[in-house]
Amino acid sequence: MGRLEGETALVTGGASGLGRAIVDRFVEEGARVVVFDRSAEKLQEVKLSHGDAVATHAGDVRSGPDNKAAVALAVERFGKLDCAIGNAGIWDYSVTLDDMPEEQIDGAFDELFGVNVKGYLHLAKAALPALVRSGGSLVYTVSNAGFDPAGGGVLYTASKHAVVGLIRQLAFEWAPTVRVNGVAPGPIDTDLRGPAALGLADKAISSVDLPAVAAPVVPLGRVPAPAEYAGSYVYFASRRDSAPATGGVLICETGIGVRGIGIVAAGAGLAARYGK
Repeated sequence: MGRLEGETALVTGGASGLGRAIVDRFVEEGARVVVFDRSAEKLQEVKLSHGDAVATHAGDVRSGPDNKAAVALAVERFGKLDCAIGNAGIWDYSVTLDDMPEEQIDGAFDELFGVNVKGYLHLAKAALPALVRSGGSLVYTVSNAGFDPAGGGVLYTASKHAVVGLIRQLAFEWAPTVRVNGVAPGPIDTDLRGPAALGLADKAISSVDLPAVAAPVVPLGRVPAPAEYAGSYVYFASRRDSAPATGGVLICETGIGVRGIGIVAAGAGLAARYGK
């Protein structure tokens, strides 16, 4: 019997990358899963793989009604919701503020924070009644960028720091009935995209060649597969394994936070650029 036998989960951004790995692992552990994603085509692939163990909802995580519909689907199809996982996100491809055109800031901010932060808020609001009834939990995908710089650019890093704040505040507001936690992965070679406002909507993080770029500079010396991160979500969803845990983030970022001294003057070229 799996650790999540008889449980029901909802995963946003669940049709590809890390989200798909979480869905696969939850089904393996005995859970039934509602998969919420914007890609109807990829949702169909998940449905073909897992059959009646999953239900799918195509929509936009930035929409309150779409989040409510996904939660309602879980309750209608599977009778309850035990764990809601906010995972959908976009990356800014490490664009610095200096390199970001002024006219693109508003659109890029709204788009990236809309997905990475507002989408998480909408999920929390929509899922709360069902999670209270089940005594369940909420889990957010954070990132090493939620704690350290250089895991993205200024927008992504700020958004993931905001998610850590969401976790702590919601854990406070929802205790003792609903637990709220996060998982902070490190580098993942997936189909993660960027903001259309920065011209990055069609660019996947796999184009960066993370195994070549990231592996040599992290203590573990490699880029884990998405499936290797999925067990952390199982831990927080499991009532048996993590009952005392709320308001915390499980950091599993290949040791980025313990690298020691690296680049200490990333902005050294600014003086030459602006004529100091």
